[in-house]
Amino acid sequence: MNLILLGPPGAGKGTQAQRLVKTLKVPQISTGDMLREARAAGTPLGLEAQKYMEKGELVPDEVVTGLVEERLKADDCGPGYMLDGFPRTVVQAETLEKTLDRMDKKLDHVVLIKVDDEVIVERITGRRSCPECGKIYHVVFDPPKDGICVCGYKGDFVQRADDTEEVVRERLKVYYSQTAPLVDFYGKQWLVREVEGTGTPDEVFQKVRASIGLE
Repeated sequence: MNLILLGPPGAGKGTQAQRLVKTLKVPQISTGDMLREARAAGTPLGLEAQKYMEKGELVPDEVVTGLVEERLKADDCGPGYMLDGFPRTVVQAETLEKTLDRMDKKLDHVVLIKVDDEVIVERITGRRSCPECGKIYHVVFDPPKDGICVCGYKGDFVQRADDTEEVVRERLKVYYSQTAPLVDFYGKQWLVREVEGTGTPDEVFQKVRASIGLE
């Protein structure tokens, strides 16, 4: 099965992608993860992406598109794939469509996870990570037990620069102006499956499964 996950930042796309990957046995292709890894490694691509990510702006198409195409050519994408975080714009979607046509990897479903803006702000601004192992917690929903990470670290946990309220609200503005039009783009192809993203991860996953005919 070939899928795209859509939704605003903080909608839970990454969590649902991990569950679907196990169910469908296809790789998750997350451009956000790939770009963050490049940024952490200090590569030219990562440093270029950092300038945009810290402002809550979209990384330019030319930085992302080639990276995704190369990933789709990998052997593990033969049985299918799940794109998480790409495409973000209609221009990217049009480029992806041409790429998929050439590779004979047409889309089956575009899953749209919908969550209220204020819920998203609370979710993202409360995230903290362990500076030692990188595990992510939430100050309200999933704090480290007794202030100690599973790796044993005890101390201050870190908020990413792009997880502040100001940046989150800017990211939401960017999403509605540039990414939300993808719903119309794929809707015209009868590919969009809308899922309400509130509830526990298990509850949302059952909705996602049902939306793509797994139940």
